[in-house]
Amino acid sequence: MALLQISEPGEAPVPHARKRAIGIDLGTTNSLVATVRHGLAVVLPDTEGRPLVPSIVRYGEDGVTTGYDAMAKQASDPQNTIVSVKRLMGRGLSDLDDDRRFPYRFVDAPGMVRIATRAGVKSPVEISADILRALRARAESSLGGPIDGAVVTVPAYFDDAQRQATKDAATLAGLPILRLLNEPTAAAIAYGLDNASEGVYAVYDLGGGTFDISILRLSRGVFEVLATNGDSALGGDDFDHRVFCWIIEAANLPPLSPADARLLLVKSREAKENLSDHDEAIVAATLADGSKVNAMLTRAIFTEITANLVNKTMQPVKRALRDAKMAPEDVKGVVLVGGRATSVIDDSSAWLEVVLPYEMLSRMLR
Repeated sequence: MALLQISEPGEAPVPHARKRAIGIDLGTTNSLVATVRHGLAVVLPDTEGRPLVPSIVRYGEDGVTTGYDAMAKQASDPQNTIVSVKRLMGRGLSDLDDDRRFPYRFVDAPGMVRIATRAGVKSPVEISADILRALRARAESSLGGPIDGAVVTVPAYFDDAQRQATKDAATLAGLPILRLLNEPTAAAIAYGLDNASEGVYAVYDLGGGTFDISILRLSRGVFEVLATNGDSALGGDDFDHRVFCWIIEAANLPPLSPADARLLLVKSREAKENLSDHDEAIVAATLADGSKVNAMLTRAIFTEITANLVNKTMQPVKRALRDAKMAPEDVKGVVLVGGRATSVIDDSSAWLEVVLPYEMLSRMLR
């Protein structure tokens, strides 16, 4: 059975034509590509069996690398290794709260910020296209031919400029876009809410670079989006940066070089992820001048230094409820989405209190 039937107006589809369609999650931290086989959605892994592609691009002396190869160079070549580019999609330099936290050489340009790299000045659209090319190549290798269409997920709170930038990146990557699908809706479907009992559900999606809250009504297997809200500049990257700042203060470090800053950001993320399974995490690094950094991050410290970031998610939640004309007790269940960990909370009569515990959020931020 063909995944798609595509034909010119007035022409019948080619009988038994096999069309190859894929779904892409173009994430801030990691991306992936999936397709449908025998009626089931399956993620397409690389040759080593890894399902994810780190959303990282490096412009090196020997060409462009993406994913794990680029990730290995993010500390040694920070100005030419671009991470979290999704946060820059459709945004100008004036839109960035603090461009100094990025080790890049920004070039202010009309419409959208640019980054000076070894391969020339690159836009977020061009960098995202390199990630999408890697996903397309993986899909073509797995499916045995060219891709006829792709559904790409985007944050529900992306504005028109950010959505258009995503479409432009797909076009540059040679991917025909079938549809942009809001990430909270995709998450609700992926985690089985379309098979759940009818009622109102909330999807609390705190990803690597963006936060979305969607209020959905499920009726006869169909989702109606009652309201969406969020913050397209709030996510796991900000939690990493809080840990990074804490390390600098705890170790009383002087201003850091771009390479040292990127190294400590990597260590900050690793420590945050370790807190998902442990009560404390050691941060150890050797800087370029040979000095060593050793610090102990505990869950209690992490809770304290990130509390205001968690609280920032509550205003969009309250606005979404207000726009949907709902009270917290009207919500039957909550899907907590974030990176590699997702959970569903049912019977959530006081779900605003449920989503606030920081230990749960630290797991979501992995």
